Order: sequence, then C-alpha cells, then structure tokens
Amino acid sequence: MESKEINGEAANQVPSSNHKLTSRDITMLGIRSSLLQAPFSYERMQAGGWAWAQVPFWKKIFGNDKKKLSAAMTDNMEFINTSPPLVSILMGLLMSLEEKDVNRQTIRGLKNGLFGPMAGIGDAIYWFTVMPIVGGIAASFATKGNLLGPIIFFIVYLGIFLCRIPFAHLGYNLGTRAIDVIQENSEIIARVATIMGLTVIGALISSYVTLSLKLKIGNVSLQKDFLDKIFPNILPLAFTFFLFWLLKKKVSPIVLIIVTFFLAIFCSYFGIM
Repeated sequence: MESKEINGEAANQVPSSNHKLTSRDITMLGIRSSLLQAPFSYERMQAGGWAWAQVPFWKKIFGNDKKKLSAAMTDNMEFINTSPPLVSILMGLLMSLEEKDVNRQTIRGLKNGLFGPMAGIGDAIYWFTVMPIVGGIAASFATKGNLLGPIIFFIVYLGIFLCRIPFAHLGYNLGTRAIDVIQENSEIIARVATIMGLTVIGALISSYVTLSLKLKIGNVSLQKDFLDKIFPNILPLAFTFFLFWLLKKKVSPIVLIIVTFFLAIFCSYFGIM
C-alpha cells in the first residue's frame, strides 16, 4: 500500500517536471514585453517586439528542434497590434501552450483571436480611464508648483510598467491550468479562434483603411449617392484585397507602402479622393 501511495504521489509530480520554463523565465518574459513597440513598423505593427520578447524562451522550449523554432518565429512575426500593458498576459498564455506542444494552428488562432479584444480592454482601462484621471490630478498639483504632481504620475506609470511581470505569470498559469481542455478540444478551439481572428482583422480593415471619392457627375456624388448606397466601404475593402493579391504575387510590402503613399498624394492633389 505504501509503495502504491508513493508511486501515486510520484505520478502526480511528473507534470511539474515537464515545465521547461522557470518562474524567473516568466518574470523575464514580462520585462522583455516592455519593448513591444521598440521595432514598430506599419507593415506588421508590434510583431517585431512581440517575437523578440519570446525568442529566448522558445529556444529553451524547443532546444535543437530548428523546425519548431522556425515555425514559432514565422507565426509570431505576423501582424499584431494590442495593448502594451496587457500584452504579457497573452505572451504568458501562449508560452504555456508552446511548452506543452499544443497544435500550432490552435496557438496561432488564439493569438489572432485575443489580441484585438485585449487591445480594446487595455486601452479602455489604461489610456481612457486611469491615465486621464491620474494626469488630471497630477496636473492640478503641478500647476500649483507642488512636486507631488509629477511624482504621483511617475509612480502610477511605473506601477503600470511593473504590472507586466505578474500579468505574465497570470497568463502562464491560466494556460497551464487550461491545457487539458485546450488539447481535448484543439480542433474546435482552433476553428473558433481562427474565425474570431479573421473577424478582428476584418474590423481593423474598416477602421484603418479610409477611401472616399470626391468626384461628382453633375450634382450626384459618386461616393455618397452611388457607392455608399450600393456597398458602403467598398473602396477600402477592394483596395485591401488588391494589396493582399499583390502580396500573394510576392510584391514587396515596402513597394506597396511607397506606391500607396504616392497614390494618396496624387489623388488628393487632383481632387479624386
């Protein structure tokens, strides 16, 4: 009986030995996430900083498996734009899934499905609520020459910065606890997350891409009286799919950015858009 109990206890302790990342690693992940926007680009937004923050931990997880490391880096260099203060939660969550070798499509789908909602939550909490309130209080002190104003603002901002560390641990622990559910329903989760991710990207297109014709035929506006009544926002949608088609044809994103830039100047100068 005693040997069985010992074996049972040993069996229960086995999963903990499967963890390749330590508590210190997760802490460093939270710290490295602070440079999320350092290599910001208009093509991939925060993807460079997002991938850079996680590279040392992927190397530790995958070891000498170059194919898995390459796949992780390729997937995580795709477009992402989320809330910097909350990004470590998502990093920790996905890192726990990488550690457990969850299906890559599931991880990719979760990332694409969660970064948009997390951006909305983080912006609403921090930039539209906490910081304006704290800024107003700090400014009222500062206008009276009270040194407490900038000190309060600095302390709150530092607190937001340091929250990345416990948030990384929170995300990692959530992923570890949910791992069994995720693995059992990986196909369903991957499909749902992919659909959600595509919905988020579709919403970003309508928010980020704005095209409007100024041309008129007589008193009839081509944009308001014709296109908007047939298919609102058809021009941004068509232009986005056109650029996507060119990307599929291996046209450089840099070339597309330059062409779009000069096309905007041309159309604006001649009153087309």
